[in-house]
Amino acid sequence: MLTLLLYVLIVGLVAVVLFLLASALFGRSEELGPLPGGTTATVLPVEGIAGADVRALRFQQVVRGYKAGEVDWALARLAARIDELQSELAEARAAAPAATHDPERK
Repeated sequence: MLTLLLYVLIVGLVAVVLFLLASALFGRSEELGPLPGGTTATVLPVEGIAGADVRALRFQQVVRGYKAGEVDWALARLAARIDELQSELAEARAAAPAATHDPERK
């Protein structure tokens, strides 16, 4: 009788381990289809990126962290926007002294 009980416990333990392993590898059958090449589920507005957009930014997690392609894409977009804002600021600063030192203005 003890042998039968031990057999049932071992089979149950093996079944649980196999179930957990399969669940970890294959998920819960809710997998979405693959995205087309060159696209990402990460969302940023096309124009006027704000701080709230950056704070709301989320990346898809994979086994070893985030998808590198999504992170690279978001960082490239943010870097381009920062460069754009810096050039606008430099233009505004260059125009400001000329406006304040205008001899016709009293």
